[in-house]
Amino acid sequence: MTDHTGRASLEQGELYAVAREFDELRERITVPGVPSGLPGLVTASQQLATLTGLVKDLSDEVLFRAVDVDPGLDFGPVIDAYTSAAVPAGRAMENYTEAYAQFGFLRRFAEAPDSADLDDARQSAFHVVQERMELVRDNLREVSDALRGAADRLDGTPPRVLAALSRSARPTNSIYRLPVEPPAPGPVRLAYTPAPRHGR
Repeated sequence: MTDHTGRASLEQGELYAVAREFDELRERITVPGVPSGLPGLVTASQQLATLTGLVKDLSDEVLFRAVDVDPGLDFGPVIDAYTSAAVPAGRAMENYTEAYAQFGFLRRFAEAPDSADLDDARQSAFHVVQERMELVRDNLREVSDALRGAADRLDGTPPRVLAALSRSARPTNSIYRLPVEPPAPGPVRLAYTPAPRHGR
């Protein structure tokens, strides 16, 4: 049987690494205080592309483990961490694309003649960007917190130690699957063979 000792630590490290990537993107996304502080459309496009890639990474992490049929490993806790993190990651995508549409509007009418209606529309677009960017940052923090929390809770007790524990004492958040013990054999019954009857 394959020795999986240390695999839990590797899974924890991967969860922490993905969480850091979401943290890094969050640090690059700022909430502008004034219209002049808005990021350019190129920067916004790059940030959206990065966010899209991170969401794809979550599904790739799930897929990689979902197809693993190693009888000694149970990736349930790890898969649950990534699929749960996909929820706030999806909300971050939704909020960023709402802001992204406003960037396009502002770019389209950047050189249009000023008017009261256009000024109001520009100000409204700016407020939408402010609101959505704040939500994106909150969503990204929720993703990284969820992944980091799952990594913290993942049990790293080695398989050999788990095997020595009683079933009730084994941690529920372990990725190690212990072999199923065969049922204890019952008492051996000796077959009774009656003596043959002799005809009279």
